[in-house]
Amino acid sequence: MLLGRLLPLFLLLAVTSASIAYDDAGLPPVNRTSFPEGFIFGTASSAYQYEGGAAEGGRGPSIWDTFTHKHADRIANRSNGDVAVNSYHLYKEDVRLMKDMGMDAYRFSISWTRILPNGSLSGGVNREGVRYYNNLINELLSKGLQPFVTLFHWDSPQALEDKYGGFLSPNIINDYKDYSEVCFKEFGDRVKHWITFNEPWTFCSVGYASGTFPPARCSSWEEGKCNVGDSGREPYTACHYQMLAHAETVRLYKEKYQGVQKGKIGITIVSHWFTPFSQSRSDIDAARRAVDFMLGWSLDPLIRGDYPLSMKRLVGNRLPQFTKEQSKLVKGAFDFIGLNYYTGYYTEDVPPSLNKSYNTDAQANTTGVRGGLPIGRQAASPSLYIYPQGFLELLLHVKENYGNPTIYITENGVDEATNNSLPLQEALKDDIRIEYYHKHLLALSSAIRAGANVKGYFAWSLLDNFEWRDAFTVRFGINFVDYNDGLKRYPKNSAHWFREILQKNVLL
Repeated sequence: MLLGRLLPLFLLLAVTSASIAYDDAGLPPVNRTSFPEGFIFGTASSAYQYEGGAAEGGRGPSIWDTFTHKHADRIANRSNGDVAVNSYHLYKEDVRLMKDMGMDAYRFSISWTRILPNGSLSGGVNREGVRYYNNLINELLSKGLQPFVTLFHWDSPQALEDKYGGFLSPNIINDYKDYSEVCFKEFGDRVKHWITFNEPWTFCSVGYASGTFPPARCSSWEEGKCNVGDSGREPYTACHYQMLAHAETVRLYKEKYQGVQKGKIGITIVSHWFTPFSQSRSDIDAARRAVDFMLGWSLDPLIRGDYPLSMKRLVGNRLPQFTKEQSKLVKGAFDFIGLNYYTGYYTEDVPPSLNKSYNTDAQANTTGVRGGLPIGRQAASPSLYIYPQGFLELLLHVKENYGNPTIYITENGVDEATNNSLPLQEALKDDIRIEYYHKHLLALSSAIRAGANVKGYFAWSLLDNFEWRDAFTVRFGINFVDYNDGLKRYPKNSAHWFREILQKNVLL
Protein backbone atom coordinates (compact mmCIF):
# COMPACT_ATOMS: atom_id res chain seq x y z
CA MET A 1 0.00 0.00 0.00
CA LEU A 2 1.16 3.53 -0.73
CA LEU A 3 0.55 5.05 2.68
CA GLY A 4 2.13 8.18 4.07
CA ARG A 5 3.61 9.17 0.73
CA LEU A 6 5.25 12.56 0.96
CA LEU A 7 4.00 15.22 -1.42
CA PRO A 8 4.94 18.85 -1.74
CA LEU A 9 2.81 20.50 0.94
CA PHE A 10 0.97 22.84 -1.40
CA LEU A 11 -0.05 19.94 -3.63
CA LEU A 12 -1.21 17.84 -0.71
CA LEU A 13 -3.35 20.69 0.51
CA ALA A 14 -4.71 21.32 -2.94
CA VAL A 15 -5.56 17.70 -3.60
CA THR A 16 -7.12 16.90 -0.23
CA SER A 17 -8.85 20.15 0.69
CA ALA A 18 -12.63 20.02 0.85
CA SER A 19 -13.86 23.57 0.42
CA ILE A 20 -17.60 23.79 0.01
CA ALA A 21 -17.85 26.23 -2.89
CA TYR A 22 -15.40 26.28 -5.75
CA ASP A 23 -12.73 28.90 -5.30
CA ASP A 24 -9.39 28.52 -7.04
CA ALA A 25 -7.72 30.99 -4.69
CA GLY A 26 -4.91 29.07 -3.06
CA LEU A 27 -5.03 26.21 -5.58
CA PRO A 28 -2.15 25.93 -8.02
CA PRO A 29 -3.29 26.72 -11.57
CA VAL A 30 -3.86 23.85 -13.94
CA ASN A 31 -3.89 24.03 -17.73
CA ARG A 32 -2.24 22.43 -20.75
CA THR A 33 1.20 23.54 -19.63
CA SER A 34 0.74 21.45 -16.47
CA PHE A 35 1.02 18.33 -18.66
CA PRO A 36 3.57 16.96 -21.12
CA GLU A 37 3.53 18.10 -24.73
CA GLY A 38 1.09 16.02 -26.75
CA PHE A 39 -1.04 15.11 -23.73
CA ILE A 40 -4.61 14.43 -24.90
CA PHE A 41 -7.73 15.90 -23.32
CA GLY A 42 -11.15 14.55 -24.18
CA THR A 43 -14.61 13.62 -23.00
CA ALA A 44 -16.17 10.17 -22.76
CA SER A 45 -19.53 8.57 -23.52
CA SER A 46 -21.11 5.20 -24.27
CA ALA A 47 -23.58 4.03 -26.90
CA TYR A 48 -26.50 2.93 -24.72
CA GLN A 49 -26.26 6.01 -22.52
CA TYR A 50 -26.09 8.47 -25.42
CA GLU A 51 -27.29 7.25 -28.77
CA GLY A 52 -30.96 6.44 -28.57
CA GLY A 53 -32.26 5.40 -31.95
CA ALA A 54 -32.97 2.01 -30.41
CA ALA A 55 -35.61 1.10 -32.96
CA GLU A 56 -33.89 2.80 -35.89
CA GLY A 57 -31.32 1.83 -38.42
CA GLY A 58 -31.55 -1.94 -38.07
CA ARG A 59 -30.07 -2.14 -34.55
CA GLY A 60 -30.77 -5.36 -32.64
CA PRO A 61 -31.67 -5.54 -28.94
CA SER A 62 -28.99 -5.61 -26.25
CA ILE A 63 -29.30 -6.92 -22.71
CA TRP A 64 -29.81 -3.32 -21.55
CA ASP A 65 -32.82 -2.94 -23.85
CA THR A 66 -34.30 -6.10 -22.40
CA PHE A 67 -33.50 -5.18 -18.80
CA THR A 68 -34.90 -1.65 -18.86
CA HIS A 69 -38.15 -2.81 -20.45
CA LYS A 70 -38.60 -6.00 -18.45
CA HIS A 71 -37.47 -4.56 -15.12
CA ALA A 72 -38.55 -0.93 -15.42
CA ASP A 73 -39.25 -0.94 -11.67
CA ARG A 74 -35.50 -1.27 -11.06
CA ILE A 75 -34.69 1.89 -13.06
CA ALA A 76 -35.17 5.37 -11.65
CA ASN A 77 -38.23 7.02 -13.22
CA ARG A 78 -38.90 3.69 -14.98
CA SER A 79 -36.97 5.15 -17.93
CA ASN A 80 -34.66 3.59 -20.53
CA GLY A 81 -32.13 4.36 -23.23
CA ASP A 82 -34.48 4.10 -26.20
CA VAL A 83 -33.91 7.79 -26.88
CA ALA A 84 -31.23 8.53 -24.25
CA VAL A 85 -29.85 11.95 -25.25
CA ASN A 86 -30.37 11.29 -28.96
CA SER A 87 -26.77 11.46 -30.11
CA TYR A 88 -27.89 9.20 -32.94
CA HIS A 89 -29.37 12.32 -34.51
CA LEU A 90 -27.55 15.11 -32.68
CA TYR A 91 -23.95 13.89 -33.00
CA LYS A 92 -22.88 16.91 -35.06
CA GLU A 93 -23.99 19.25 -32.30
CA ASP A 94 -22.14 17.11 -29.74
CA VAL A 95 -18.94 17.27 -31.79
CA ARG A 96 -19.32 21.05 -31.99
CA LEU A 97 -19.59 21.23 -28.17
CA MET A 98 -16.30 19.32 -27.85
CA LYS A 99 -14.62 21.52 -30.40
CA ASP A 100 -15.85 24.65 -28.61
CA MET A 101 -14.30 23.42 -25.35
CA GLY A 102 -10.93 22.86 -27.01
CA MET A 103 -10.95 19.10 -26.55
CA ASP A 104 -8.56 16.91 -28.54
CA ALA A 105 -10.43 13.59 -28.59
CA TYR A 106 -13.72 11.82 -28.00
CA ARG A 107 -14.10 8.42 -26.41
CA PHE A 108 -17.33 6.74 -27.52
CA SER A 109 -18.49 3.16 -27.79
CA ILE A 110 -19.92 1.24 -30.71
CA SER A 111 -23.17 -0.61 -30.15
CA TRP A 112 -22.40 -4.27 -31.00
CA THR A 113 -25.99 -4.84 -32.16
CA ARG A 114 -25.96 -1.77 -34.40
CA ILE A 115 -23.20 -3.51 -36.35
CA LEU A 116 -24.29 -7.17 -35.97
CA PRO A 117 -28.00 -7.12 -35.02
CA ASN A 118 -28.04 -10.70 -33.72
CA GLY A 119 -24.52 -10.51 -32.33
CA SER A 120 -22.86 -12.80 -34.84
CA LEU A 121 -21.80 -12.69 -38.47
CA SER A 122 -24.55 -15.16 -39.34
CA GLY A 123 -27.08 -12.34 -38.97
CA GLY A 124 -25.24 -10.14 -41.44
CA VAL A 125 -23.58 -6.75 -41.11
CA ASN A 126 -25.96 -3.83 -40.71
CA ARG A 127 -24.78 -1.26 -43.24
CA GLU A 128 -26.90 1.51 -41.71
CA GLY A 129 -25.05 1.04 -38.45
CA VAL A 130 -21.70 1.18 -40.22
CA ARG A 131 -22.82 4.36 -41.96
CA TYR A 132 -23.74 6.02 -38.65
CA TYR A 133 -20.33 5.39 -37.09
CA ASN A 134 -18.55 6.41 -40.29
CA ASN A 135 -20.45 9.70 -40.17
CA LEU A 136 -19.55 10.24 -36.50
CA ILE A 137 -15.87 9.39 -37.03
CA ASN A 138 -15.63 11.63 -40.09
CA GLU A 139 -17.33 14.50 -38.26
CA LEU A 140 -14.85 14.18 -35.39
CA LEU A 141 -11.85 14.14 -37.72
CA SER A 142 -13.16 17.12 -39.70
CA LYS A 143 -13.17 19.12 -36.45
CA GLY A 144 -9.69 17.96 -35.42
CA LEU A 145 -10.84 15.46 -32.77
CA GLN A 146 -9.34 11.99 -32.43
CA PRO A 147 -11.77 9.07 -32.05
CA PHE A 148 -11.05 6.68 -29.17
CA VAL A 149 -13.40 3.76 -29.78
CA THR A 150 -14.65 1.32 -27.15
CA LEU A 151 -15.92 -1.90 -28.70
CA PHE A 152 -17.92 -3.10 -25.70
CA HIS A 153 -19.53 -0.93 -23.03
CA TRP A 154 -21.84 -3.47 -21.32
CA ASP A 155 -24.51 -3.68 -24.06
CA SER A 156 -24.00 -7.29 -25.15
CA PRO A 157 -26.40 -8.76 -27.74
CA GLN A 158 -29.58 -10.22 -26.30
CA ALA A 159 -29.52 -12.81 -29.08
CA LEU A 160 -26.25 -14.27 -27.77
CA GLU A 161 -27.56 -14.19 -24.21
CA ASP A 162 -30.51 -16.26 -25.38
CA LYS A 163 -28.45 -18.53 -27.62
CA TYR A 164 -25.72 -19.67 -25.22
CA GLY A 165 -25.68 -17.49 -22.10
CA GLY A 166 -23.51 -14.66 -23.40
CA PHE A 167 -20.30 -14.22 -21.42
CA LEU A 168 -20.87 -17.41 -19.45
CA SER A 169 -19.94 -19.36 -22.58
CA PRO A 170 -16.61 -19.61 -24.41
CA ASN A 171 -18.64 -19.22 -27.62
CA ILE A 172 -18.70 -15.48 -26.94
CA ILE A 173 -14.97 -15.25 -27.71
CA ASN A 174 -15.28 -15.88 -31.43
CA ASP A 175 -18.47 -13.86 -31.84
CA TYR A 176 -16.86 -10.88 -30.10
CA LYS A 177 -13.72 -11.27 -32.20
CA ASP A 178 -15.80 -11.37 -35.40
CA TYR A 179 -17.65 -8.22 -34.37
CA SER A 180 -14.37 -6.47 -33.55
CA GLU A 181 -12.92 -7.44 -36.90
CA VAL A 182 -15.84 -5.84 -38.73
CA CYS A 183 -15.06 -2.64 -36.83
CA PHE A 184 -11.34 -2.85 -37.63
CA LYS A 185 -12.16 -3.34 -41.33
CA GLU A 186 -14.75 -0.57 -41.52
CA PHE A 187 -13.22 2.10 -39.28
CA GLY A 188 -9.59 1.20 -38.65
CA ASP A 189 -8.22 3.40 -41.41
CA ARG A 190 -9.27 6.40 -39.26
CA VAL A 191 -9.52 5.04 -35.70
CA LYS A 192 -6.08 4.89 -34.08
CA HIS A 193 -7.08 3.98 -30.53
CA TRP A 194 -9.21 0.92 -29.80
CA ILE A 195 -10.51 -0.16 -26.38
CA THR A 196 -11.80 -3.73 -26.31
CA PHE A 197 -13.84 -3.71 -23.08
CA ASN A 198 -15.03 -1.09 -20.63
CA GLU A 199 -14.70 -2.03 -16.96
CA PRO A 200 -14.94 -5.83 -16.91
CA TRP A 201 -15.09 -5.51 -13.10
CA THR A 202 -18.37 -3.59 -13.23
CA PHE A 203 -19.98 -5.77 -15.87
CA CYS A 204 -19.10 -8.96 -14.03
CA SER A 205 -19.65 -7.90 -10.43
CA VAL A 206 -22.90 -5.99 -10.84
CA GLY A 207 -24.30 -8.21 -13.59
CA TYR A 208 -23.43 -11.60 -12.06
CA ALA A 209 -22.71 -11.06 -8.33
CA SER A 210 -25.12 -8.34 -7.18
CA GLY A 211 -27.50 -8.95 -10.06
CA THR A 212 -28.63 -5.33 -10.22
CA PHE A 213 -27.43 -4.77 -13.82
CA PRO A 214 -28.19 -7.04 -16.77
CA PRO A 215 -28.02 -9.91 -17.33
CA ALA A 216 -29.32 -9.76 -13.71
CA ARG A 217 -27.90 -13.07 -12.54
CA CYS A 218 -26.98 -13.71 -8.92
CA SER A 219 -27.54 -15.94 -5.91
CA SER A 220 -30.96 -15.54 -4.31
CA TRP A 221 -29.67 -13.75 -1.18
CA GLU A 222 -27.90 -10.99 -3.12
CA GLU A 223 -29.26 -7.49 -3.68
CA GLY A 224 -30.82 -8.35 -7.04
CA LYS A 225 -32.71 -11.35 -5.55
CA CYS A 226 -32.24 -13.08 -8.89
CA ASN A 227 -34.11 -16.19 -9.99
CA VAL A 228 -30.98 -17.62 -11.63
CA GLY A 229 -27.25 -17.34 -11.10
CA ASP A 230 -24.38 -18.10 -8.76
CA SER A 231 -22.64 -15.08 -7.24
CA GLY A 232 -19.71 -17.25 -6.16
CA ARG A 233 -18.84 -18.55 -9.64
CA GLU A 234 -20.45 -16.68 -12.51
CA PRO A 235 -18.72 -13.28 -12.03
CA TYR A 236 -15.36 -15.02 -12.34
CA THR A 237 -16.49 -17.04 -15.36
CA ALA A 238 -17.83 -13.99 -17.22
CA CYS A 239 -14.69 -11.95 -16.60
CA HIS A 240 -12.48 -14.89 -17.57
CA TYR A 241 -14.13 -15.10 -20.98
CA GLN A 242 -13.95 -11.32 -21.36
CA MET A 243 -10.22 -11.46 -20.73
CA LEU A 244 -9.79 -14.27 -23.27
CA ALA A 245 -11.96 -12.43 -25.81
CA HIS A 246 -9.84 -9.34 -25.24
CA ALA A 247 -6.58 -11.24 -25.72
CA GLU A 248 -7.76 -13.03 -28.89
CA THR A 249 -8.95 -9.74 -30.35
CA VAL A 250 -5.68 -7.97 -29.55
CA ARG A 251 -3.80 -10.80 -31.26
CA LEU A 252 -6.06 -10.48 -34.32
CA TYR A 253 -5.53 -6.73 -34.49
CA LYS A 254 -1.78 -6.94 -34.07
CA GLU A 255 -1.33 -9.74 -36.60
CA LYS A 256 -3.73 -8.52 -39.28
CA TYR A 257 -4.42 -4.78 -38.95
CA GLN A 258 -1.94 -2.89 -36.82
CA GLY A 259 0.88 -2.96 -39.36
CA VAL A 260 -1.26 -1.28 -42.00
CA GLN A 261 -3.56 0.86 -39.88
CA LYS A 262 -0.89 2.01 -37.40
CA GLY A 263 -3.30 2.09 -34.46
CA LYS A 264 -3.06 1.09 -30.80
CA ILE A 265 -5.27 -1.25 -28.82
CA GLY A 266 -5.96 -1.61 -25.11
CA ILE A 267 -8.63 -2.20 -22.50
CA THR A 268 -10.29 0.03 -19.91
CA ILE A 269 -10.36 -1.08 -16.28
CA VAL A 270 -11.72 0.71 -13.23
CA SER A 271 -10.61 0.95 -9.64
CA HIS A 272 -11.45 2.87 -6.53
CA TRP A 273 -8.67 3.57 -4.06
CA PHE A 274 -8.87 1.66 -0.80
CA THR A 275 -7.37 3.22 2.32
CA PRO A 276 -7.04 1.10 5.49
CA PHE A 277 -9.70 1.94 8.06
CA SER A 278 -7.04 1.73 10.75
CA GLN A 279 -3.29 1.16 10.88
CA SER A 280 -3.80 -2.41 12.03
CA ARG A 281 -2.05 -5.07 9.95
CA SER A 282 -5.41 -6.74 9.25
CA ASP A 283 -6.96 -3.57 7.80
CA ILE A 284 -3.84 -2.80 5.76
CA ASP A 285 -4.00 -6.33 4.32
CA ALA A 286 -7.74 -5.95 3.65
CA ALA A 287 -7.16 -2.76 1.68
CA ARG A 288 -4.56 -4.52 -0.43
CA ARG A 289 -6.97 -7.40 -1.08
CA ALA A 290 -9.65 -4.92 -2.13
CA VAL A 291 -7.24 -3.46 -4.69
CA ASP A 292 -6.41 -6.99 -5.91
CA PHE A 293 -10.06 -7.97 -6.29
CA MET A 294 -10.89 -4.82 -8.29
CA LEU A 295 -7.81 -3.52 -10.11
CA GLY A 296 -5.77 -6.72 -10.02
CA TRP A 297 -8.58 -8.94 -11.32
CA SER A 298 -7.97 -7.48 -14.80
CA LEU A 299 -4.50 -5.98 -14.53
CA ASP A 300 -2.61 -8.95 -13.07
CA PRO A 301 -3.45 -11.24 -16.03
CA LEU A 302 -2.43 -8.50 -18.48
CA ILE A 303 0.89 -7.81 -16.74
CA ARG A 304 1.73 -11.20 -15.17
CA GLY A 305 -0.41 -13.73 -17.03
CA ASP A 306 -2.43 -14.85 -13.98
CA TYR A 307 -4.87 -13.69 -11.34
CA PRO A 308 -3.64 -12.13 -8.07
CA LEU A 309 -2.46 -14.60 -5.45
CA SER A 310 -5.02 -13.29 -2.96
CA MET A 311 -7.84 -14.10 -5.38
CA LYS A 312 -6.49 -17.58 -6.07
CA ARG A 313 -6.19 -18.26 -2.36
CA LEU A 314 -9.60 -16.97 -1.31
CA VAL A 315 -11.70 -18.02 -4.32
CA GLY A 316 -10.08 -21.40 -4.86
CA ASN A 317 -11.57 -23.63 -7.54
CA ARG A 318 -14.38 -21.14 -8.23
CA LEU A 319 -11.79 -18.99 -10.02
CA PRO A 320 -11.09 -20.23 -13.58
CA GLN A 321 -7.50 -21.04 -14.47
CA PHE A 322 -5.55 -19.93 -17.51
CA THR A 323 -3.82 -22.66 -19.48
CA LYS A 324 -0.15 -22.03 -20.27
CA GLU A 325 -1.12 -20.97 -23.80
CA GLN A 326 -3.86 -18.65 -22.54
CA SER A 327 -1.52 -17.11 -19.99
CA LYS A 328 1.00 -16.31 -22.72
CA LEU A 329 -1.79 -14.88 -24.89
CA VAL A 330 -3.19 -12.60 -22.17
CA LYS A 331 0.11 -11.41 -20.73
CA GLY A 332 1.14 -8.20 -22.48
CA ALA A 333 -2.00 -8.10 -24.65
CA PHE A 334 -2.23 -4.30 -24.78
CA ASP A 335 -0.55 -1.19 -26.11
CA PHE A 336 -2.12 0.91 -23.36
CA ILE A 337 -4.36 0.56 -20.33
CA GLY A 338 -7.44 2.72 -19.95
CA LEU A 339 -8.06 3.53 -16.30
CA ASN A 340 -11.29 4.89 -14.81
CA TYR A 341 -11.29 6.49 -11.37
CA TYR A 342 -14.11 8.14 -9.46
CA THR A 343 -13.81 7.64 -5.71
CA GLY A 344 -12.06 6.12 -2.69
CA TYR A 345 -13.09 4.26 0.47
CA TYR A 346 -11.88 3.23 3.88
CA THR A 347 -11.43 -0.54 4.07
CA GLU A 348 -11.45 -2.93 7.01
CA ASP A 349 -10.88 -6.63 7.46
CA VAL A 350 -13.96 -8.84 7.95
CA PRO A 351 -14.25 -12.60 8.54
CA PRO A 352 -15.17 -14.93 5.67
CA SER A 353 -18.84 -15.21 4.77
CA LEU A 354 -20.76 -18.48 4.82
CA ASN A 355 -22.38 -17.48 1.52
CA LYS A 356 -19.90 -17.67 -1.35
CA SER A 357 -20.01 -14.52 -3.45
CA TYR A 358 -17.58 -12.28 -5.28
CA ASN A 359 -18.97 -9.49 -3.08
CA THR A 360 -17.59 -11.08 0.10
CA ASP A 361 -14.64 -13.15 -1.17
CA ALA A 362 -12.09 -10.37 -0.55
CA GLN A 363 -13.02 -10.32 3.15
CA ALA A 364 -12.83 -6.54 3.00
CA ASN A 365 -15.59 -4.14 4.00
CA THR A 366 -15.58 -0.67 2.45
CA THR A 367 -17.12 2.52 3.78
CA GLY A 368 -16.91 6.19 2.93
CA VAL A 369 -17.15 7.30 6.56
CA ARG A 370 -14.80 6.91 9.53
CA GLY A 371 -15.44 8.38 12.96
CA GLY A 372 -18.47 10.19 11.62
CA LEU A 373 -16.41 11.98 8.95
CA PRO A 374 -16.58 11.17 5.22
CA ILE A 375 -13.39 10.41 3.31
CA GLY A 376 -14.38 13.27 1.02
CA ARG A 377 -17.41 15.31 0.10
CA GLN A 378 -20.31 13.08 -0.99
CA ALA A 379 -21.62 13.62 -4.50
CA ALA A 380 -25.21 13.04 -5.70
CA SER A 381 -24.56 9.29 -5.98
CA PRO A 382 -24.41 7.98 -2.37
CA SER A 383 -21.42 5.78 -3.24
CA LEU A 384 -19.34 8.59 -4.75
CA TYR A 385 -17.01 10.51 -2.42
CA ILE A 386 -14.72 13.18 -3.83
CA TYR A 387 -11.23 11.87 -3.01
CA PRO A 388 -8.55 13.14 -5.41
CA GLN A 389 -5.77 11.86 -3.15
CA GLY A 390 -6.94 8.34 -4.04
CA PHE A 391 -6.44 9.12 -7.73
CA LEU A 392 -2.80 9.97 -7.05
CA GLU A 393 -2.30 6.88 -4.89
CA LEU A 394 -3.88 4.59 -7.50
CA LEU A 395 -1.68 5.93 -10.30
CA LEU A 396 1.47 5.55 -8.23
CA HIS A 397 0.40 2.04 -7.20
CA VAL A 398 0.07 1.03 -10.86
CA LYS A 399 3.40 2.64 -11.68
CA GLU A 400 5.27 0.89 -8.89
CA ASN A 401 3.58 -2.52 -8.94
CA TYR A 402 2.72 -3.11 -12.61
CA GLY A 403 5.73 -1.97 -14.59
CA ASN A 404 4.48 1.56 -15.32
CA PRO A 405 2.35 0.80 -18.42
CA THR A 406 1.12 3.47 -20.81
CA ILE A 407 -2.16 4.76 -19.38
CA TYR A 408 -5.05 6.89 -20.57
CA ILE A 409 -7.50 8.08 -17.93
CA THR A 410 -10.64 7.09 -19.81
CA GLU A 411 -13.21 8.27 -17.23
CA ASN A 412 -13.19 10.62 -14.26
CA GLY A 413 -16.09 12.73 -13.07
CA VAL A 414 -18.73 13.65 -10.51
CA ASP A 415 -22.51 14.01 -10.52
CA GLU A 416 -25.16 16.35 -9.18
CA ALA A 417 -28.81 15.45 -8.58
CA THR A 418 -31.33 16.43 -11.23
CA ASN A 419 -33.46 19.25 -9.85
CA ASN A 420 -36.28 20.10 -12.20
CA SER A 421 -37.30 23.12 -10.12
CA LEU A 422 -34.03 24.95 -10.74
CA PRO A 423 -34.04 27.71 -13.37
CA LEU A 424 -31.73 26.89 -16.27
CA GLN A 425 -29.12 29.49 -15.31
CA GLU A 426 -28.88 27.99 -11.83
CA ALA A 427 -28.63 24.44 -13.19
CA LEU A 428 -25.59 25.48 -15.21
CA LYS A 429 -23.66 26.46 -12.08
CA ASP A 430 -21.63 23.36 -11.27
CA ASP A 431 -18.81 24.71 -9.12
CA ILE A 432 -18.42 21.37 -7.33
CA ARG A 433 -17.63 19.75 -10.67
CA ILE A 434 -15.03 22.40 -11.48
CA GLU A 435 -13.45 21.84 -8.08
CA TYR A 436 -13.51 18.07 -8.68
CA TYR A 437 -11.77 18.35 -12.05
CA HIS A 438 -9.27 20.95 -10.84
CA LYS A 439 -8.15 18.81 -7.90
CA HIS A 440 -8.08 15.57 -9.87
CA LEU A 441 -6.04 17.18 -12.65
CA LEU A 442 -3.62 18.48 -10.01
CA ALA A 443 -3.34 14.93 -8.64
CA LEU A 444 -2.79 13.60 -12.15
CA SER A 445 -0.12 16.19 -12.90
CA SER A 446 1.62 15.26 -9.65
CA ALA A 447 1.53 11.56 -10.56
CA ILE A 448 3.02 12.28 -13.98
CA ARG A 449 5.82 14.32 -12.43
CA ALA A 450 6.47 11.34 -10.15
CA GLY A 451 6.91 9.19 -13.27
CA ALA A 452 3.46 7.75 -14.01
CA ASN A 453 3.20 7.12 -17.75
CA VAL A 454 -0.16 8.78 -18.44
CA LYS A 455 -0.81 10.09 -21.96
CA GLY A 456 -4.35 11.46 -21.82
CA TYR A 457 -7.42 12.30 -19.76
CA PHE A 458 -11.10 11.88 -20.64
CA ALA A 459 -13.74 13.54 -18.48
CA TRP A 460 -16.98 11.69 -17.77
CA SER A 461 -19.01 13.01 -19.32
CA LEU A 462 -19.57 15.28 -22.31
CA LEU A 463 -23.32 15.44 -21.60
CA ASP A 464 -25.82 14.60 -18.93
CA ASN A 465 -27.07 11.18 -19.98
CA PHE A 466 -28.81 7.92 -19.08
CA GLU A 467 -26.82 6.87 -16.01
CA TRP A 468 -27.81 3.20 -15.93
CA ARG A 469 -30.05 2.42 -12.92
CA ASP A 470 -30.02 6.07 -11.88
CA ALA A 471 -31.28 6.97 -15.35
CA PHE A 472 -31.82 10.72 -15.62
CA THR A 473 -31.95 11.45 -11.87
CA VAL A 474 -28.24 12.34 -11.70
CA ARG A 475 -26.14 14.42 -14.05
CA PHE A 476 -22.47 13.80 -14.84
CA GLY A 477 -22.36 16.14 -17.82
CA ILE A 478 -20.07 19.07 -18.49
CA ASN A 479 -22.93 20.17 -20.72
CA PHE A 480 -26.52 20.32 -19.49
CA VAL A 481 -29.25 18.42 -21.33
CA ASP A 482 -32.78 19.77 -20.98
CA TYR A 483 -34.91 16.63 -20.79
CA ASN A 484 -38.07 18.74 -20.89
CA ASP A 485 -37.25 20.76 -23.99
CA GLY A 486 -36.12 18.63 -26.90
CA LEU A 487 -32.86 17.50 -25.28
CA LYS A 488 -31.27 20.88 -25.95
CA ARG A 489 -27.64 21.17 -24.84
CA TYR A 490 -26.27 24.07 -22.78
CA PRO A 491 -22.65 24.44 -21.59
CA LYS A 492 -22.34 24.37 -17.80
CA ASN A 493 -19.78 26.49 -15.99
CA SER A 494 -17.43 23.49 -16.10
CA ALA A 495 -17.53 23.55 -19.92
CA HIS A 496 -16.39 27.18 -19.86
CA TRP A 497 -13.71 26.24 -17.32
CA PHE A 498 -12.36 23.48 -19.56
CA ARG A 499 -12.39 25.85 -22.53
CA GLU A 500 -10.31 28.31 -20.53
CA ILE A 501 -7.70 25.82 -19.26
CA LEU A 502 -7.36 24.04 -22.62
CA GLN A 503 -6.52 27.11 -24.67
CA LYS A 504 -3.43 26.25 -26.64
CA ASN A 505 -1.71 29.58 -25.97
CA VAL A 506 -2.12 29.61 -22.17
CA LEU A 507 1.12 30.33 -20.33
CA LEU A 508 1.78 30.02 -16.61
